[in-house]
Amino acid sequence: MEIALYSALILVSAALTFLVVLQGRTAGLQQRDTSSIYRTKRGIEKTIHQATIVLGVVFLVLALIASLPIWSSNTTPAGLISLVGLI
Repeated sequence: MEIALYSALILVSAALTFLVVLQGRTAGLQQRDTSSIYRTKRGIEKTIHQATIVLGVVFLVLALIASLPIWSSNTTPAGLISLVGLI
């Protein structure tokens, strides 16, 4: 169960990162158009925006569940051991 939770957390974080990068309009601070700040999101842009919000909430809930001390085992999952070893 614990491994499934961490796997879901990794998948949601990767999808969330992808959606945030997909929303980027300009590279850096090049030609910042102030009129585009207040325009209405339509079509796929609106769907991506809403999916980003939903995945952000799902990520928050999963992170809070993962931080609860409800797991009875005192061992660290195998995936996290290798990550700690890299640091």
